[in-house]
Amino acid sequence: MAFSFFFRDLPTLDTAVQHMVAQTMGRSRIRVWVAGSAKGQEVYTLAMLLAEKMGYFSFQNLRIEATDIEAEFGEIIRRGIYPKAELERIPQPYFDRYFQPTEQEGCFQVIEPIRRRVTFTHHDLLSLNPIGDGFSLIVCKNVLLHFQPAERVEVFKMFHRSLATDSILANEHTQKLPAEVVPLFQQVASDAQVYRKVSLHA
Repeated sequence: MAFSFFFRDLPTLDTAVQHMVAQTMGRSRIRVWVAGSAKGQEVYTLAMLLAEKMGYFSFQNLRIEATDIEAEFGEIIRRGIYPKAELERIPQPYFDRYFQPTEQEGCFQVIEPIRRRVTFTHHDLLSLNPIGDGFSLIVCKNVLLHFQPAERVEVFKMFHRSLATDSILANEHTQKLPAEVVPLFQQVASDAQVYRKVSLHA
C-alpha cells in the first residue's frame, strides 16, 4: 500500500499549496495533515513547496503532521535520509537547497529546518478518529483507492470535520469524490482533485 516518490503528482500539490498559502496569510499557527505518508516522500515534497511559497517567517508557524498505519515509517520520516536513486525526480534547485550528503554512501538527508516542521504519528484512517482539527490543508493520496466505497465516504466525512473553515483537501488525482460527500467540498481547480471545505449550516 505504501508507494510514492518525490514530486509525484506535482500539479495537485502545487494547486493545494497555492490555495492554502493564500488562505493562511498572517496566521500564527498553521497545521497540515498528510494522511498515508508512506516513507515521507510526499510529506517532504510538500514541505519543500511550502518553504518556497510561504517565506521564512510564515514557514516557522507551520506544522506538518504525517500519519500512516505502518509505524516503522516514522523513523524513516524523522531521519529524512534517502538513497540518491530515490531522489532523481527532484528538480536540481530543490535538491541543492533542501538535501545534504550523509555519512552513508550514496544517501542524502533532508535539511534540518525542513525536518523540524514535520512530525509522524501512527494512525489508522479507518478508526475514523482524526488526529486533530483546525487543519489548513489535508493531503490524502494513494490510500483511499485501497478502501471500500463506504469506507471512503466515512473517511472524507472525517476530513471535513478536521478541516478549518474554507480550508483545503487534496485527493489522489485519479480519484474523484464519492457522490455522498460532494456537497461537503467545492473543487477549486478543474485539472486537480483539490477542494475547499464547504461549511454546513443547520
